[in-house]
Amino acid sequence: MSRLIIAAAVSLTVAGTADAEAPLVAAVESGKLQGTAEGQVLSWKGIPFAAPPVGDLRWRAPQPVAPWSGVRMADAYGHDCMQKPFDGDAAPLGTPPAEDCLYANVWRPAQAQGKLPVVVWIYGGGFVNGGASPPTYSGAQLAKQGVLFFSFNYCVGRFGTFAHPALIRADEDHGLIGNYGFLDQIAALAWVQRNIEAFGGDPENVTIIGESAGGMSVHNLVTSPMAEGLFEKAVAMSGSNGTALSTPDLASAEAVSVAFGQSKGIAADDPEALAKLRALPADEVVDGLNLMALFMPKGPVTFASPFSDGRIAVDQRAAYKAGKFDHVPMIIGATSDDIGGIGGGMIAGARELSGIISQHGAPVWEYRFSYVASSLEQGKGAGHASDIPYFFDTQAVKYAAETSARDDAMGRTISAYMVNFAKTGDPNGAGLPQWPQQKADPAAIMDFAPDGTAQYGPDPWRDQIEDALAASGN
Repeated sequence: MSRLIIAAAVSLTVAGTADAEAPLVAAVESGKLQGTAEGQVLSWKGIPFAAPPVGDLRWRAPQPVAPWSGVRMADAYGHDCMQKPFDGDAAPLGTPPAEDCLYANVWRPAQAQGKLPVVVWIYGGGFVNGGASPPTYSGAQLAKQGVLFFSFNYCVGRFGTFAHPALIRADEDHGLIGNYGFLDQIAALAWVQRNIEAFGGDPENVTIIGESAGGMSVHNLVTSPMAEGLFEKAVAMSGSNGTALSTPDLASAEAVSVAFGQSKGIAADDPEALAKLRALPADEVVDGLNLMALFMPKGPVTFASPFSDGRIAVDQRAAYKAGKFDHVPMIIGATSDDIGGIGGGMIAGARELSGIISQHGAPVWEYRFSYVASSLEQGKGAGHASDIPYFFDTQAVKYAAETSARDDAMGRTISAYMVNFAKTGDPNGAGLPQWPQQKADPAAIMDFAPDGTAQYGPDPWRDQIEDALAASGN
């Protein structure tokens, strides 16, 4: 981790008391932070965990935060990372995007004894959209159940993945090239290890949870050699089947990055290429890229998704099959109307990876989220990303006045499983239907059902999933 962020050993303390009437001052390695209190929850927002990735730090491994004097207010989200927002996003951004975006947020219960389990959220968005600021992603509700919730931003789009030969020639980070968004994630988790005790969190009890591109990121972190030891448990929501790194290697990413540079009149062999690329205004680097443009491309491909480089990211499927991954307890699942349908990478992929990981002795609990909010059309099933508010118990934020008692009951149930898992490494607990590990019966599944209950039993889609996996050769 020293190549990402170099920090001296520091003594981390919390100033003040857990009195909700008096916001806390937390002392982290770079300075003091003034948090705020709201009811039963204390929060700190807009915490810099790395230097702003601007200027000469665009396309660099995250660098140390410059210390500040006095007490810095931490009462508002920092900017989400630079992107073109996507109108159809299930969780619209709450801040204007900017290139200066490497900020984190913390929620914790106002009254707590001892070190708190830490839940770290990693948002989705196809690696081109997303951020930590959407109200649905608030950690306040989970904090009320006795955990510390940590969210953060990581670079997306061409700021997050870029491998131009000018970067390879400069080699400013000793071979760490291209997967800058993944490096941001690793840096955030390393920051948690060094600083989370300042907020009352336990660095030895960290659970990572991500959805879609965030779920794919979870699979990357579980298999990445650079992330080993940074967390104890993992939750992959709609994280695909381990083949999510669609750009296969550095050479492929390099070719795509060259095409982007050429589109801006910058030749690959120009000795000033790197300076010219870094001088491009942020809007020109975005260049219209978002989820809509990603799935409806026009012209040459000029964006490379994260790729396997052997250090920051590896071939996830191969690593899982070979048993070369961090054998932490995991929860893996998808929604009932997820991308690709029953036989696709989300639903069938969750079954496939759950089985592979379980065969190597790691505890795995598999789920399917079939619940549809009362205010929505019930016929098609639960869409991609629709499980997030319930995991966070923020369905009342998402659906506002249309939130039903049944919606709230589902939020209480699924978030309780999540909190139990974060606390103990097992989602089961008092008052909840029993959820056996995947190895107990690979043909069964925990379904968060349309009627708002949690039901463990035989998977009605078993044969269709097995047929799809057999047809794919997996």
